[in-house]
Amino acid sequence: MEALTYARVHEHLGKLKLDRVAAVLDRVAEDAAKQEVPYVEFLDKLLEEEVAIRLARTVEMRTKLARFPFIKTMDQFDFSFQPSIDERLVSELATLRFIANAENVVFLGPPGVGKTHLAIALGLAAIAQGQHVHFLSAGELTHLLPEQMPARLAALCKPKLLIIDEMGYLPFDRPPQTSCSNWWDAATSAAPSSSPPTRPTASGATSSATRSWRRRSWTASCTTR
Repeated sequence: MEALTYARVHEHLGKLKLDRVAAVLDRVAEDAAKQEVPYVEFLDKLLEEEVAIRLARTVEMRTKLARFPFIKTMDQFDFSFQPSIDERLVSELATLRFIANAENVVFLGPPGVGKTHLAIALGLAAIAQGQHVHFLSAGELTHLLPEQMPARLAALCKPKLLIIDEMGYLPFDRPPQTSCSNWWDAATSAAPSSSPPTRPTASGATSSATRSWRRRSWTASCTTR
């Protein structure tokens, strides 16, 4: 590759902000020359590098914006430690069809059995598929002033997947929890449904992964060994 052409290519890549292509151009071009790769295949390899790095950056950014308290994937969950959990049901949830079908997911059980782990794992899987996800503890809503509540709750309706942790610890019969209850009722009535929405109750700690809010609910019970 002539020096002038090489410099012009890098200049164009810089203007187009194709930083990854610029970084791997020498290596990919050298490999293509040795293997006599067709031009289209050479271009395909360059673009594949750029797309991969951009997707990785998007996943990293959305993971930060989701505000997970920690990072745990489905592969890291030890089903042998919690044999009460239906692994086949969790595997079905991991397909994320519940998001496309506008269904709720509610994990029920006492503290320390893996509810938050599973909820976060579903959130990470959704981010990997290009979805916007947000995680919060239900207790965060109790620290808002009444005048802050409407704007905050409206913002929580925007992510494709909203994960609300520890909803079962909060009573829904007094302010500001009453506002949370009213918001939940309004959100679950936003989509058409053939069955009533499910709201976690104070009878047990729950981690709830939900977004489009209605139709039907998946419930996974977690108990101690």
